[in-house]
Amino acid sequence: MKSGCSVSDLAAKFAFFPPHPPTYGIRKEESGGGKLVVSGIPQDTSMDVLMVDNRRGNKIIAFFFRNPCARLTVLYSHGNATDLGQLYELFVQLKVNLRVNLMGYDYSGYGASSGKPSESNTYADIEAIYECLETEYGVSQEDLVLYGQSLGSGPTLHLASRLPRLRGVVLHSAMLSGLRVLCHINFSFCLDIYKNINKIKMVKCPVLVIHGTEDEVVNWLHGNKLWKLAREPHDPLWIKGGSHCNLELHPDFVVHLARFIKEIESVTTAQRLKKIHRSRQRPEKACIRSTTTTFTTNCCCQIKFQKPDGLSCCSSKGGICVNCLKAPACLCSSCR
Repeated sequence: MKSGCSVSDLAAKFAFFPPHPPTYGIRKEESGGGKLVVSGIPQDTSMDVLMVDNRRGNKIIAFFFRNPCARLTVLYSHGNATDLGQLYELFVQLKVNLRVNLMGYDYSGYGASSGKPSESNTYADIEAIYECLETEYGVSQEDLVLYGQSLGSGPTLHLASRLPRLRGVVLHSAMLSGLRVLCHINFSFCLDIYKNINKIKMVKCPVLVIHGTEDEVVNWLHGNKLWKLAREPHDPLWIKGGSHCNLELHPDFVVHLARFIKEIESVTTAQRLKKIHRSRQRPEKACIRSTTTTFTTNCCCQIKFQKPDGLSCCSSKGGICVNCLKAPACLCSSCR
């Protein structure tokens, strides 16, 4: 990596907001072999409290919820400005309603995890937790579903792009990249973080995208674009009127998510590998490319400016037109 790209660490200072103070605490029991005990949340005999070392020397706190009826395991990467203490009730509900085991973890610098938040640390964090699932719980990638909410879509797609036999991926209020949350232009820049727009194309399993049409933090267009770029997109869930932090409260949320889990659960590994093999045999679809001007400097950045074809639904009204959610451009008469 070029030295100029270390400015991504500077970008991290404006991207991560861990709760302070943490909403839970961790301590070791004096008796019982130093077992980890959590405070601030209900005691749960079906939950293991773990401390996992990542490759960057940080100690990552994770909660593993066991469901005796589960066939699949969900690895959940949470959003910004939250920690495991705030997510405990949600994890219990997902474990029961989806009939899965669930592993949740706090990024470096979040909750009781040590270190400082950064993009590279979150990648090391999820890699360490995945390795823990393999070695401690015997979970293979064929039985694993990666779930990324908002900021968590970054580490989720990082890992998903490296695991060719994953069972599935869920992207909840996900972003195309960090800078694209702020700017609606088509460019690549060394300051950018979580370039999901590139990694989604390398994911070889079914991808479910869930997004609110009135998301005030990460525009719905991010979710729509990720869905279109996915190699194996599942029927998306566009929650009409949903914002960034309330999608779990919508009645369709658990129903749609459970349907996705049930469908991918019924697919065998042999069927998945056969489908991947067939997809490699298909010629790539021809695509129409718009004219793009590229300006290159001595920096490691490459900036691309693209002339828009026309106004989109949200550019003129500040929201998403429900009449053309699935259209590639705004086609309805009310938006012309």
